[in-house]
Amino acid sequence: MGHTQCISKSADCQALAVQRGSFRLHELCAEPPGTPAITPDLIPKKPASVTRVKERRLEPNRADSSEEAQRLQNAMTHLHNSGWYWGSITAAEAKQLLNEALDGSFLVRDSSNPGYLLTLSVKTELGPTHLRIEYTNGHFGFDSVVMARPHLRQFKGAVDLVQYYTLAYRRQATHRELGSDPDTPTTATAENTLQLKLTKPLHKAAPSLQQLCRVVINQHSHDHRNLPLPERLKDFLREYPFVL
Repeated sequence: MGHTQCISKSADCQALAVQRGSFRLHELCAEPPGTPAITPDLIPKKPASVTRVKERRLEPNRADSSEEAQRLQNAMTHLHNSGWYWGSITAAEAKQLLNEALDGSFLVRDSSNPGYLLTLSVKTELGPTHLRIEYTNGHFGFDSVVMARPHLRQFKGAVDLVQYYTLAYRRQATHRELGSDPDTPTTATAENTLQLKLTKPLHKAAPSLQQLCRVVINQHSHDHRNLPLPERLKDFLREYPFVL
């Protein structure tokens, strides 16, 4: 994955970054140090007809790329709001954090592999392990071998992805506690998706009271429109529509 160099924080910059493929949010418009300012006399003049033709061809791609950049920004905002996104810590640091945690504890961090956006680090029975999260074609999904990839779900956000597998494991645990038929496939196995033991996110800091209340409300209400709350509080709930 190459680094995208942008001159300004404009929609054109976001479009160019998206067209280059997977990228990190903070790289969308990062101006490299020492980049010389571009002045009009440094830009070669082109025939007006050629310029107009190229603008017409690029306009649809610009719009699509700008929309994808906005979706990525929204997904990363949700991840930041979750409280269990640890940023650019290393695999060794994530392992140290999870060593003393209970099995199933997890966190999300920036991937140390430049070809991937994020990594899910989770404590298993064998110790901490790491699953790379790829971002392609506007969706998030776990990295996998080519043959298994078509069977894995794709999600519009990293929080959506982690929440899906966390809730899938909780359903499996509930089936076991209720003594359900072990041969009955759960949702996760029926869809040939990964079976992960994800139980509890490891927060970077103690969640605020507002965040705790928002998560609890989301756990008990699927439609905030009918809640007897001021519209400002409903907007706050919609900013993070997740249960983790």
